[in-house]
Order: sequence, then C-alpha cells, then structure tokens
Amino acid sequence: MTKAESDDPIPHAIYAGERVALLTQHGKERVLGPALEHALGCRVEHVTGYDTDLLGTFTRDISRAGTQSETARKKASVGMELSGLLLGIASEGSFGPDPYIGMFPWNIELIVWMDNERNLEVVGIGEGKTNFNHLLTGEWAAAQAFAREVQFPGHHLVVRPDGKDGTYICKGIASWQDLERAFSRALTRSSNGLVLIETDMRASANPTRMEVIGLAAEDLAHKLRSLCPACGTPGFWRVGRVPGLQCSACGTPTSETRAETFGCLKCPYHDTRDIADTTSAPPSICDYCNP
Repeated sequence: MTKAESDDPIPHAIYAGERVALLTQHGKERVLGPALEHALGCRVEHVTGYDTDLLGTFTRDISRAGTQSETARKKASVGMELSGLLLGIASEGSFGPDPYIGMFPWNIELIVWMDNERNLEVVGIGEGKTNFNHLLTGEWAAAQAFAREVQFPGHHLVVRPDGKDGTYICKGIASWQDLERAFSRALTRSSNGLVLIETDMRASANPTRMEVIGLAAEDLAHKLRSLCPACGTPGFWRVGRVPGLQCSACGTPTSETRAETFGCLKCPYHDTRDIADTTSAPPSICDYCNP
C-alpha cells in the first residue's frame, strides 16, 4: 500500500450532499449507490427513461458502437441530460481471457464519474474472474451440466437456436423449468439441431459480475477521495511507476517498481512516492544474481 492509499484525507466536503445521476436498467444502483454514498457522502439518484441496450448488448443483437469507455461516458452523459444534474456516473463491462495465463474468463468493469462543474472525469476500474461461457449442443443433459457449471439458476442464462447469430433469443432464464422450456423451443426452431446456451452477462442477471462492479466502485471512491495537494482537485492518482527496487541479496537495482508517480487531472503537480510495504526485490528477478 502506498502512502497515498494509507492516508485518509476524507474529502467528504467535495461531494457531500451532491446529487449524482446514475443511468442503468440492470440494477447497478444496488451496488453503486451504497458504495459511493458511504465513501463520498453524495446521493446517487437512479435515472430511467433511456434504453441503455441501444448502446450495445452482450448477446450481440445490438453491437456496441464505441469502446468500453466511450459507452460508459455516453451513458453518464445521457443520465445527466435526463436528470439535469451536473454529476453523473455509469459503468460498462467487458469480457475476455484473463491477463495472466489466458486460460480463464475475465471481467473488466469500468465506471466513469463525470463532473461538469469542474470539467472533470475520473475512472474507476475493477476486474476479476467471471462465469462468462457458452455451449452449443442439441442434448438436454449437456445443457443441464453446463448450467450447473456456470452457477445456474443464481446466474441467469440466454438460449438461442443454431448458434451465436440466431435471431430468436430468450434472455433472463432463471429457473430450471424455464430453461427446459426455452431449450425445447430453441431446438424446434433450430435449422441444424443445435442450441446455443450462454451466460446472461447483464449485471442484474449475474451476481459475480455485480461483485466486480463493486470493486470498480471502490476504486473510483479511492480516487475521488484523493485530492491534489496543490489545487484540491479530486482524482489525484497514479500516472506512472519508477523502477529500480534493489535486490535483497546484492543491492543491484532491478526492474521492479520502487516508487509510483501520482499526478493531478487539472494542474501540472506530480508527486513521486516510495512503495511503503516493499523494501527489496527477490534475487530471482535480479539481472546480476540471476542473469
């Protein structure tokens, strides 16, 4: 933990009592509201009146037009427009292989905080394992086994005939009875005798994803509570790393990080801080001890 994270400036006064627009139709207010209200003292207001699925769906019936961050920014902007508020937040998720060995499904959640009064944007990020998966089968027994593997019925499923491009889609399946019925109907509609079963990755249908959204909310709160020492702007956070942590055996500088640079989103102020809980690097990564 760095000094910036261990210090607790508690800048509640920055956003205490402020109303923040949250546009969502998939239950994210249940996680984002409590997390940010507790950390910042703000009031997160759930905004409706816009179909966020128009910006893209995980079932591919509507393609996401922009990047993950662009889509989150668009949601936040629409929420602010609908509510007339100067503060807005929105999240967007993405799924793919894990960044370590590439063998497990991985979820990255991004939350954009937009502050039009200060012309400020701060981004929170959370990531972790997910049950993101699919199966193409014509056998009900295989469908049942897959459903258990992805933690159904606690995590909902989507069924469609033929494959990923099938136009008939049944979403939000949350019971074994509904799954069997949807599977049977999709099999009847299928032109190749196969049915695609996939995890429903909407936040309200996937508790594991909701947990990662919670991690992103915590990250966002930490950043918003960190103020620039020079101008007081929220979001004073890491912008770079300084290598050179010394080897514990010989003292030679290594490529491991010895300090982190924090920067302001508004003014030029930067601050380089040693990593408090790391004093040396293992000889195994030292170019002198382990060439």
